[in-house]
Amino acid sequence: SVDPYMRGRMYDRESYVPPFQIGETMQGGAIGRVTASNHPGYGAGDLVSSMAGWRTAWTAKPEAVMAMKLPETGLPESAFLGVAGMPGLTAYAGILRIAELKEGDTVFVSGAAGAVGSTVVQIAKIKNCTVIGSAGGPEKCATVMALGADHVIDYKQARGFDGLVAALRAAAPKGIDVYFDNVGGDHLTAAIEVARPMARFAECGMIAQYNETGTPVGPHNIIQVVGKQLKIQGFIVSTHIDMQPAFLADMAKWIGSGQMQFNETVMEGIDKAPDAFLGLFSGANTGKMLVKLG
Repeated sequence: SVDPYMRGRMYDRESYVPPFQIGETMQGGAIGRVTASNHPGYGAGDLVSSMAGWRTAWTAKPEAVMAMKLPETGLPESAFLGVAGMPGLTAYAGILRIAELKEGDTVFVSGAAGAVGSTVVQIAKIKNCTVIGSAGGPEKCATVMALGADHVIDYKQARGFDGLVAALRAAAPKGIDVYFDNVGGDHLTAAIEVARPMARFAECGMIAQYNETGTPVGPHNIIQVVGKQLKIQGFIVSTHIDMQPAFLADMAKWIGSGQMQFNETVMEGIDKAPDAFLGLFSGANTGKMLVKLG
């Protein structure tokens, strides 16, 4: 798995996880089969998730790479790196716990064609909400509509804050109740502009700023957070691991019933991992970006 959070670990600064060291293997989610084991809890053939990262094979104690044996559910193995894995739990915890989603809410989702955003769109529709998604380009916008979104904004056509605000007001004349943020930048500023009083913002990621070299400019309308009494809360998925049993039960039900669809963009070979990672920041993926090793 390649994920945007990895970019933050390439800066030498304090964060919720330590930075990568020069020459260190890139850490990240991986799914594989056990080929041999001396551990009583694991046997050859077991399906295992880990944080082993960008490598074709590894030998380690399970706890050293946060290994976990996975159930044989009939889902594609790759689903445990996406909709049934960390991105799916991120969407689930963010929209249900952080944003406190309620039936009938009007929900705006940025990065709506990505692994997290596309899951948020579908959870919100399952909960009978009106959903506005933002994505880049006609193909991705069509994907978001196919997932059930009521309105889709092509941010490449909107061209910045003013265009996003105009598109949001056209889609939601009464404003939005929830914003699930994967992007930051103009999307966050526009969401503040059209938010209804007491709206809730789940701040999941700000990919628009991950590669900033200068000082990022914050929302110019931040004062509205006070007047509108907005709740804006960032979150890290590992804090909400207690939700995993309910998450897996709901996902199994939703995927089985056809209410939850998922897309993947897969590159072949470990040598393609850097290209796959960089593609996250240029919008090269629809759904979860993955690298298949064998």
